[in-house]
Amino acid sequence: MGLFTKKPIQSLYADAIAGTNQLKQTLSRRSLIGLGIGAIIGAGLFVRTAAAAAQNAGPSVTYGFILAAIGCALAGLCYAELSSSIPIAGSAYTYSYATMGELFAWIIGWDLVLEYAVGAATVGIAWSEYLNHLLVNVFHVKAVAYEWCHSPFEKSASGVKGIVNLPAFGIVSLLSLLLIRGTKESAFFNNLIVIVKVAIVLLIIAIGWGFMQTANHTPYIPEASTYVDPQGISHNFGGFWGVVGAAGVVFFAFIGFDAVSTAAQEAKNPGKDMPWGILGSLAICTVLYILFAHVLTGVGTIEDFRTTGKEASVSFVINKYMTGYHWLGNFVTIAILAGFSSVILVMLLGQSRVFYSMGKDGLLPNFFSAIHPKFKTPYKANLIILLIVGLFAAFVPGDIVGDMTSIGTLFAFILVCAAVIILRKTDPDLPRKFKTPLVPILPLLGMAVCFLMILGLGWTNWLRLIIWLDFGFLIYFGFSINNSKLHSQSNFKMNKIPFIAGLILSTITPALDYYLHFPIWLKLCIWSAIGIIILALGIMQKSGDDKHNILNSN
Repeated sequence: MGLFTKKPIQSLYADAIAGTNQLKQTLSRRSLIGLGIGAIIGAGLFVRTAAAAAQNAGPSVTYGFILAAIGCALAGLCYAELSSSIPIAGSAYTYSYATMGELFAWIIGWDLVLEYAVGAATVGIAWSEYLNHLLVNVFHVKAVAYEWCHSPFEKSASGVKGIVNLPAFGIVSLLSLLLIRGTKESAFFNNLIVIVKVAIVLLIIAIGWGFMQTANHTPYIPEASTYVDPQGISHNFGGFWGVVGAAGVVFFAFIGFDAVSTAAQEAKNPGKDMPWGILGSLAICTVLYILFAHVLTGVGTIEDFRTTGKEASVSFVINKYMTGYHWLGNFVTIAILAGFSSVILVMLLGQSRVFYSMGKDGLLPNFFSAIHPKFKTPYKANLIILLIVGLFAAFVPGDIVGDMTSIGTLFAFILVCAAVIILRKTDPDLPRKFKTPLVPILPLLGMAVCFLMILGLGWTNWLRLIIWLDFGFLIYFGFSINNSKLHSQSNFKMNKIPFIAGLILSTITPALDYYLHFPIWLKLCIWSAIGIIILALGIMQKSGDDKHNILNSN
């Protein structure tokens, strides 16, 4: 057994059907599409559209949406094939385990925490901000006191210091308990929210179309330049790289369609319904996004998005330019809250199913895979995620995460596209109820487009991703590799040298950086070297069985 030991496809199927503790199959095709739309339409559409227009592309943010949609569609085709041929909970983690081996599976599983858990916490913090906006501007009542809706690291202009973000913790807790109650009940709640969100998006497109000004779309693609935001961060604005940068920003708006694949074992007919859930929700949202962005940038100006509007640009533009439709601005606030709620719900669902699969495989403690005897949901995983995400949302500022969610998800998409190519060669006879066309051309194009969007996110986010992966390697070599159920079948045992060396280096580096203030390129090199050292020390070892090398199981 070794780092790249693959989990046999037959073993995956056996895990799915063995025993009485399997997940309850309650999700229909309509529910899966609803889950996808519920995760996709939310913070990205209502907040990130204006941000991408202001910082990167102006009116050509629509092209950014198209580029992001192409990358997601190509990855979505790969997700659809894998979810129909490997209909097991766990999404990209499970696909990687079956095609590229345990180390890649761990990397993806750890990486998906950025998409699901960290993403849910970030949206929970934004939900808290918009709750106050709803209370003050729609219901005309007093907002939640500043100290009870902000983290201890935040301070108001008047000097009031935050204590804990109770609304953010509350919404995460409520939705986690709903997921424990049952996936069918959660999907019903999600579908109601989806109806509200789609209806309001359609209203904005239909009514706003008549308020668009030609001048706001001239030129549609601004000349290439640099925009410096109020925090002093430079952004490529206009031209090719402006559109690429916008694609990386609005990509956050598409995150969620892949979460449908994490619920594969809870679908009534996963082979036929999973592709519909993934590609159907993606197609519907792409059309709505392009039309919405075109209308928004036609009604409001770039300066509106950069100055007064900012995160609440949609409501601001409606109230400023669309005379007589103030009520629509209020409904947008409601839609944003509803959108945030459904995004949090699906992200928590996705994270719990990934942890459930990792717990079953031994890469995480076994209690992550415990199933509730009545509700047939991974309730212990949900409770642990409630604690992690809830505490993050309650005590950490929202802007500390930045674009980590996007870069983590794009990285996962690249490996999913690679998994399709690998599985076609290693297991060509595997039954596939949906096949990605033009393999390997389309998966390779998907990998290229996703990598292009990663480049548009900047080196700071590369650094955050590498640091995150380094700490993942510490957990893998410190716990997971010696508790893996695949490795338990042999006398494989790894010593703690990679873990100890990595822990020492990861402790010393921040201390040195605190005193010496390393430039970002040097930080990137140092943390990359730490990851390489941990991996190299692990690869250099051999298992206790002389017949097995750490690199493979042959």
